[in-house]
Amino acid sequence: MIAHVKGKIIHKSPESVIVDVGGVGYEVHIPLSTFYKLPETEEYVSLNTYTHIREDAMQLYGFFTQREKEIFQLLIAVSGVGPKLARNILSGIPADDLVTAVSSNDIARLKAVPGIGGKTAERLVLELRDKISRQETGVRGQEFKGKDDGVCRDVFSALVNLGYKGPMADKAIEKVRKTNADAGFEVMLKETLKVLAHG
Repeated sequence: MIAHVKGKIIHKSPESVIVDVGGVGYEVHIPLSTFYKLPETEEYVSLNTYTHIREDAMQLYGFFTQREKEIFQLLIAVSGVGPKLARNILSGIPADDLVTAVSSNDIARLKAVPGIGGKTAERLVLELRDKISRQETGVRGQEFKGKDDGVCRDVFSALVNLGYKGPMADKAIEKVRKTNADAGFEVMLKETLKVLAHG
């Protein structure tokens, strides 16, 4: 599975981006939320990716944040929701708003998203409410206390999901930031795990 892609953008559109990684161009399907954050063509980008394998194709779906990727994976676990619809849902509603709508049983808000009808909205609430509640409790119960940096927040979320306690993850992230201030998600996570492994 390809879980992360980092390289130069050679083409982008609201539906997908082609990233040159070592001379190989990967087409990554993206929601609008990620498209709006993309740098210009010929510049470098780092995306969290999900690999979807079908009988006739292998498709990559990419997200700027680990949180969006996690919500995407929850969406495609819902019966009747495939990767394309999940991407469209995240294009029509921010991840945090989606979580709020599902948690509060806000069917009307969900139906306002293009591609979601009444039955799909009800299925989302029915199948996701408990899963989202457990996920949010795990992450929000241990909030990131460091500098409000997107990469560090994603690393913190990944560490908490791996079972590390919030304060311990915070301390390790801040230590790594001092020498890797501009590092991307993958480098930050790897270096932080090294710090945690050595106590």
